[in-house]
Amino acid sequence: MPELPEVETIKNQLSLHLPFHIQKMETSSVVASILKQRKFSPLKVRLISVQRKGKLLCFCTDHQHYILSHLGMSGAWIISNKKITKKHTHLQFEGISNGKKMYLGYVDPRRFGNIYFADQKLKDKKFNELGVDLVSKEYTAEYIYQSLKKYPNRALKVCLLDQSLFAGVGNYIASEICAHARLRPTKKCSTITKKQSGLIQMATLKVIEPTIQSGGTAFSGGYQDANGQKGEGLSHLVVFYQKICQLCKVSPVKKIILGQRGTYYCPNCQR
Repeated sequence: MPELPEVETIKNQLSLHLPFHIQKMETSSVVASILKQRKFSPLKVRLISVQRKGKLLCFCTDHQHYILSHLGMSGAWIISNKKITKKHTHLQFEGISNGKKMYLGYVDPRRFGNIYFADQKLKDKKFNELGVDLVSKEYTAEYIYQSLKKYPNRALKVCLLDQSLFAGVGNYIASEICAHARLRPTKKCSTITKKQSGLIQMATLKVIEPTIQSGGTAFSGGYQDANGQKGEGLSHLVVFYQKICQLCKVSPVKKIILGQRGTYYCPNCQR
């Protein structure tokens, strides 16, 4: 957390304020644990666009350098016309956007996020470490089927969480995909058929699209968007953190621990 819909929401909101001409940079005393590599100085460069692959944000500059940002468990980028004074603001840029002074800050209470001031080589390396993005054309039933077959003894949900295969899946998304596909999260990958792979692909869209439209999903103490607001994606959840399955409206949702992660499913709907 944040997962694909939350990172996509932040990307879309920040895009409205680009280009952003960086003039000053402030850092907190703990920023060294977040800034992993510095291939360039961001001072005086312009952020001209922002991309996303999986949960990874990529700010593109006018000097063919990049600021890569993984938000970890609680990271967020905040844009404001006033200096950002939120606790745990570890990196803040002052600059000009659309002719106005603006502030762009990275806030991360738990400090599990990573930031890279990257050159082209490092940017390509980080992108290539990720599998197919969930909303890309390459995310097909055939891709899902072939990816799952690489790890026949893994549980389905555990495999869905593998970022080298499925870029953008997090814990709540994986549980929700399994629910909408009507598949048990414990189901072995070796037993997933091509037809079921198609169900997983369609289930992914059912989970991702409305959540993006709702501005992401915020749990306690977690995600906030670029305007400091919480998304409304909680209303779309069918099993995750639910007492009663919102698909059948009857069965109590069962929680188990799978791959050291809390996992939710409906014993009635999922086989």
